[in-house]
Amino acid sequence: MSLGKNIGYLRKQKKLTQEQLAEQMGVSRQTISKWESDEIVPELGKLIMLSERFSCKLDALIKEELSDRSSIYSEVTFKQLSAFKMARYVMITPNPEDDVNRYMKGWAQMSGLLEAHPDAKLIGWDFPFVPPELNIRFGLHGYVAAYILPEGFETDFPGVEYAEQAEAEYAVITVYDPFVSAYERIGGAYKMILEHLQANGFREKPKENVLSCFEYVYETDGMTCMDVYIHTQGVSKADAFTNFS
Repeated sequence: MSLGKNIGYLRKQKKLTQEQLAEQMGVSRQTISKWESDEIVPELGKLIMLSERFSCKLDALIKEELSDRSSIYSEVTFKQLSAFKMARYVMITPNPEDDVNRYMKGWAQMSGLLEAHPDAKLIGWDFPFVPPELNIRFGLHGYVAAYILPEGFETDFPGVEYAEQAEAEYAVITVYDPFVSAYERIGGAYKMILEHLQANGFREKPKENVLSCFEYVYETDGMTCMDVYIHTQGVSKADAFTNFS
């Protein structure tokens, strides 16, 4: 692991020159250059300032190879999503994500949604209200899948729950090839957004009519990608150095 390489990588991610970062840090450009070449190590106070400036946990800045993330994750961005209507369904099974996605794709065919809108988006998120006994003894998990209903499409086809999503701001990150190592890569995406938001988890009571988080899987240029969305007001704020382990 190279601390200097991490500093240089994060500086470029923020589209800063060495001179611009030096001015923000109150040091000379030569000092930034020496940090990035590992000639000298920043003092603790400067390391804390760097972690705050880069929205990066101090432990990750010092110990992880952050440049490796660029092949797995995009940068965290912010999107204002307009209100929308959705058709959703939840399943609690040993393999709920595949099961409920299969069910919803069948519903979308029978309801006419995919015929009218072949590119309708299917999103999903974990269903957390599964009793621990069912999870531990029987390996049951919960997952919700939902089609975002395009504007102008109307249906009351049965078999789903219809719900309204209010306009909301989300922090978003893209995971490339998320299922190569799903637990690490997808979990890492949530962790990176929470670190970027300097949060330690979701609020106990989410905002009404707003999803706390969801995922959207799609193919682009022959690669599977997953966009992870976290509601920026749906998390519990903390300082930048919360332990997420």
